[in-house]
Amino acid sequence: MWVLLGIAVIVAGFALRLNTLLVVALSALVTGLAAGLNPVDVLAAFGKAFNDARYVSVVYLVLPVIGILERHGLQQRARTAVSALKGATVGRLLIGYMLFRQATAALGLTSIAGPAQTVRPLVAPMAQAAAERQGADPDSDRVPALAAATDNVGLFFGEDIFIAIGSILLMKGVLEGFGIEVEPLHLAIWAIPTAICATLIHGSRLWRFDRKLKRESAAVAEVRA
Repeated sequence: MWVLLGIAVIVAGFALRLNTLLVVALSALVTGLAAGLNPVDVLAAFGKAFNDARYVSVVYLVLPVIGILERHGLQQRARTAVSALKGATVGRLLIGYMLFRQATAALGLTSIAGPAQTVRPLVAPMAQAAAERQGADPDSDRVPALAAATDNVGLFFGEDIFIAIGSILLMKGVLEGFGIEVEPLHLAIWAIPTAICATLIHGSRLWRFDRKLKRESAAVAEVRA
């Protein structure tokens, strides 16, 4: 029962609001020592666990890289690139991003894009540059919010098409609990019509947003005239 001391360390560390990483590491160390391992064996277990799950850490290594790129003008470059495109609008840009997000999520690539990876440093600045060309208020939060919503729609309704995603496995487990046998492939196939409907519905919202910006721009031009 001494190995349960690790749980007590976690409870005490969280209650004292200590550094989370330090508390978890200390808890693992206490558990290992209580189980009869020497400090070298505990350290070796740490190294093996990190090596076996090293692909999980890649996502966290990307975030500092994005921060450095932003510091050196990533958002400005994105805005400049969109400003040079003729006919670029908020709706067209975000519809294209939504299709990309859904397609990659359907293949199980859910971590290659997201609010931190792509929306804040790239998609939102590009959409804002397009909105300013359409005459929108540059200080408005509507466009960044719409970019984040587009990312959520693309991910949420695209990932269920991938048979090995957690939501599919959860639905399979719940249905089996009620005695309903269903294959993950069947659930994934029936997620396709939902994804298509989500694309059409959100795409129509983006199209209406373009028209709204056009009307606002025309109204401002009329007032100035």
